[in-house]
Amino acid sequence: MRLFVLPPRSPKLNGGVERAHRTHTEEFYEVTDSSFDLAELQGQLLEWERIYNTVRPHQALGYLTPLQFLEQQKDRQRREVRCH
Repeated sequence: MRLFVLPPRSPKLNGGVERAHRTHTEEFYEVTDSSFDLAELQGQLLEWERIYNTVRPHQALGYLTPLQFLEQQKDRQRREVRCH
């Protein structure tokens, strides 16, 4: 499989990924004081990932967190299975 690399700053080609990069830059990298110690940065990134997925609401998900959205989808699927 050949790798196709998109040009930088090309939101029309991959808007979702570009938007995610912007969010992570603005809400993590620009506000987190971190050294270049990999272990320290990994711990901070894991904490940011937890907050991003379980605490921070997302406009695209109706202001739910990704975890809440996923649980809502699972509940809908369970109800649909019981109805059939």
